[in-house]
Amino acid sequence: MAFDFLIPVQERVLAHCELLPPQSLGRHIYKHTKKEGLPVLANASFAILGVLESRNAFEKKTFVLDTTEIRIRLYRLLLGNWNSTLIDLGDIEEGETVEDTYFVVKEIVAELLEENIIPIILGATQDITYPTYRAFDRIRDMINLVSIDSKFDFGADEELISSNSYMSKIITDKPNNLFNFSNIGYQSYFNAQEEIDLMERLFFDAYRLGEMITDITLTEPILRNADIVSLDTRAIKASEMNASGNFSPNGFDGREICAIARYAGLSDKVAAFGIFESENTEHSFQLISQIIWYFIEGFNFRIKEFPSGKNKDFTKFNVPTDTEDLIFYKSLLSERWWVEVPSILTSHNKINTPALLPCTEQDYLDACNQNIPERWFKAYKKGFN
Repeated sequence: MAFDFLIPVQERVLAHCELLPPQSLGRHIYKHTKKEGLPVLANASFAILGVLESRNAFEKKTFVLDTTEIRIRLYRLLLGNWNSTLIDLGDIEEGETVEDTYFVVKEIVAELLEENIIPIILGATQDITYPTYRAFDRIRDMINLVSIDSKFDFGADEELISSNSYMSKIITDKPNNLFNFSNIGYQSYFNAQEEIDLMERLFFDAYRLGEMITDITLTEPILRNADIVSLDTRAIKASEMNASGNFSPNGFDGREICAIARYAGLSDKVAAFGIFESENTEHSFQLISQIIWYFIEGFNFRIKEFPSGKNKDFTKFNVPTDTEDLIFYKSLLSERWWVEVPSILTSHNKINTPALLPCTEQDYLDACNQNIPERWFKAYKKGFN
């Protein structure tokens, strides 16, 4: 059983919990301990899972990710007005081979998904996104992956899977269950033009850092359609993490990345959330713990909505354009927007209704001005491929 490979939460973390106030997270998380064993999965909302595997790091690690210090900072934070149960499964150490580690991650994440538990993965390197993606094989037919990263991580054709090329593995691996890949916050000077062109050819979505920080709310509809969210902390400014030269002076700041995490939690679809590539600094420990806090906060404010013309909680807008008649929906509860994409129907939907693509009010206004939204066009073209 894959859960047998989990190592318990360190005694130092448990001792620290005894000193925390009753309102703290640490006093309300059910932990995997050496004495008590694994916590019960039933009725849990989230499972914290450390993955210490780093052998496929693009730049070889000279340290082991200190999940203990991240836990100490996380456990200190105070509970929000939440109605969810958290468990901490402990860590997965490096297996005899990298593939062994991948197998354990895949099996544990798959079981959590089957129990409707969202894994919050603290990974040393971002290639752990690959076994997380494979864990969905028996759970969902088609997967939308969102990466918050300064790079696309396609890598060279001849390169083995690494933290800098895991996306190539996901795209080419069989069975291919990836429907859409979106990158939030890429920085052009870190990505070859061939990679940018590949994103276009595959009708994937790429959003530059400058575009996103101008209005961080633009990330919400992207995350609303995600099944997996993979955060490379090198998308965050080096100054925010007090990090080394492996981090860039440009990137998201702490407030922006926490807002993105909250939007990810708000999404009805997000079923796995991973934070990768961190360094062991005090700023990193604190910021990662706060990112997790905001993700959980978002989850507790989820509104399950399914737009339709018959639902009185939605307003339906028919927008005729020169080439297509677009149908938009606006929620009267959350004020979020969706647009129908008919072409996805035959390819990826088993029910006799068009697919609904999250969008913004600006997309609706653009359509009213005879400008078909780019996100709609890419989804439309993907449905025919």
